[in-house]
Amino acid sequence: MRKPKLLRQLLAGIALLGITPLAAQVTFPENGVADPRHGHYAFTHATIYKDGTTKLTDATLVIKDGKITAIGSGLKVPAGAVEVDCKGKFIYPSFIDIYSDYGMATQQPQQGGAGFGFGTPPQITSTEKGPSGWNQALRSDVDAFRSFAVDDAKAKPLREAGFGTVLSHVKDGIARGTGTVVTLANNNENFVILKDRASSHYSFSRGTSRQSYPSSLMGTIALLRQTFLDAQWYKNKPAKEGLNPHPAGME
Repeated sequence: MRKPKLLRQLLAGIALLGITPLAAQVTFPENGVADPRHGHYAFTHATIYKDGTTKLTDATLVIKDGKITAIGSGLKVPAGAVEVDCKGKFIYPSFIDIYSDYGMATQQPQQGGAGFGFGTPPQITSTEKGPSGWNQALRSDVDAFRSFAVDDAKAKPLREAGFGTVLSHVKDGIARGTGTVVTLANNNENFVILKDRASSHYSFSRGTSRQSYPSSLMGTIALLRQTFLDAQWYKNKPAKEGLNPHPAGME
């Protein structure tokens, strides 16, 4: 007996799915060393500096899959490319400063912050309010992008020195939290921040912490090691220890 036509089509579809590999479309940036970007963009009507001596006016720069594919005046926008009008804007190659505190409030070390000090009693316990780690030099909860503020007075000399982008973080403490990648453009913060949590930062300096520990390189390394061991312990959430109430979770 012949199978009904609809049933034959259904069985054929199931068989096809069984032998055909399925691939889901990636809808978010991939983390890791390789971060492929498959966009196609054309930045038009810009003033472009190709190098120190070549200046192009009303020019177009085309980027595809994260690479520059064409630069010049009078270029036609490729089909499928996202066009960005850059009239009045400048495009030029620049250096990237990967260790900066641009846009961050200056941290002033307090008296007695280094060693035990003279005439100042050592601070043993943390004075932080609310849930926090026991050592104030551990500031892993800090996200630089949350306190970042554009400062064109400081950005201008950096631009004049050839820099266009910086990796900025709060230079305070042994564990300093995350850094943010920003351009040195004079614009609102939400336009210049390229990546909010871009890096983790560490130091051998206690910074503004007035606690007496650690007071040596060995103590600093021991503190970091114990912190990671504690984080691993809390990650497993042992019932007898309760929960880690720190907002950053010390992950």
